Amino acid sequence: MSAGKKKLSRRTVFIIVWLSVIVLLIAAIAVIGFSPGGHEDIKSVMRDAVLHEKNKISFFGLKVNPGLISAYVVTGILLILALIIRIFAIPRFKRVPGRLQSVLEWPVSFFQDMAEKNSPHKPSFAGAYIFSAGLFIFFGTLFELLGIQAMNTEGNPVTLPAPVSDINAAIAVGVTSYLVILFAGLFTRGIKGVLSVLKDFSLPISMSFRLFGALLSGLLVTELVYHYVYLSFGLPVIVGVLFTLLHALIQTYVLTTLVSMFYGEAVEKKKKD
Repeated sequence: MSAGKKKLSRRTVFIIVWLSVIVLLIAAIAVIGFSPGGHEDIKSVMRDAVLHEKNKISFFGLKVNPGLISAYVVTGILLILALIIRIFAIPRFKRVPGRLQSVLEWPVSFFQDMAEKNSPHKPSFAGAYIFSAGLFIFFGTLFELLGIQAMNTEGNPVTLPAPVSDINAAIAVGVTSYLVILFAGLFTRGIKGVLSVLKDFSLPISMSFRLFGALLSGLLVTELVYHYVYLSFGLPVIVGVLFTLLHALIQTYVLTTLVSMFYGEAVEKKKKD
């Protein structure tokens, strides 16, 4: 009986705490008001999130988009981590893997299995490429959660976005993936491989805009939520984290799957070859 009362009292305390939090949020909203929280109107904010007309960053005297700085930072972090793992972790690998070794080997095995399944003829290079591209997209998407800021050319702080939310980075990833598929077909099947890849001339466009559209949609929704004060109590954290995690997982899987499939078609030798 006493245990039941104790359990009931805990539930009561939990409910009271949550009701108190809700009341405080409502009171804060009432005090601050329902006007937009930024100095710019929402149209200007969302337009700049797409076109980057105002928030430029000075990079060695050049005015560049924040996404370029994000791409350099993410690439540098991944290269440093890869170097540290190669020097300190890989030499200690054992036949029976420990926890760290299992964690490090899982993504390698995942992308290698994907490459072997979709492109069984030449899976080694395909696995290495989709592993690299997948890590860049995944961690590049999660990078915006860090909220790292830089100063724009006007002296105002700018939060560095996910690299692929910039159309230039999305095009770079799409075109690079297409060139990898094209040259794989050339080296494996010669001119026939090149012609088979050239038939899918819309592939780099579709991959680029699929990445850009998905990442940009999450960015715009987050900007919309953050812009209005009455939505900025707790909700942006949930929306931002959920959108970012979902986009990181989905876009990484979609792009690596597409690349491995088209790579497999390019290097597969037909009977007439």
